[in-house]
Amino acid sequence: MTQPTATPTVAPPPDEGARAMSQYLTFLVDREVFAVGIEAVKEILEYGGLTRVPLMPPWVRGVINLRGAVVPIVDLPARLGRRAATLGKRSCVVVARVATEDGSEDVGVLVDAVNEVLDIPAEAIEPPPPFGARIRTDFMEGVAKVGGRFVVLLDPATVLCIDELGGAQATEPVPPRAEPPPSAPRSHA
Repeated sequence: MTQPTATPTVAPPPDEGARAMSQYLTFLVDREVFAVGIEAVKEILEYGGLTRVPLMPPWVRGVINLRGAVVPIVDLPARLGRRAATLGKRSCVVVARVATEDGSEDVGVLVDAVNEVLDIPAEAIEPPPPFGARIRTDFMEGVAKVGGRFVVLLDPATVLCIDELGGAQATEPVPPRAEPPPSAPRSHA
């Protein structure tokens, strides 16, 4: 009696479209749609509980305590060279994990509203335009056309650069206090 032999099964090759697809979290800043790769997103928080820190650049709103860790909060519109964010009902903080020389750090990003997670195929992503963008091109991974609209894909490593947070100075530093001139001895007449 012969034993039935098992024929090895080989998994079908992955669908090319599935391999070239990446997920991005989309959000609004000044009614424009921006996105970051979902792998950088740690969590989304309601805005609040912020502590202001003196001598920070205008695009750093302050810090929050996130389960015992100090997390700086970047005002994304201000970081992109626009007016500071106006807080609304849907304003929130996207906490992103940013690579540093020493490992990684969490940085919060204040946005007007979080929209959705989109699957964006690689062929829909174009490199940052060399001109005409209203933000620094080094802040951009690219621009994607999704559903007839453009989505700016941000590079968290440059937009949320920890080195710039530590080394940045307030745009209007407090001038040093002038020492009063030495007083001349008074003569009594």
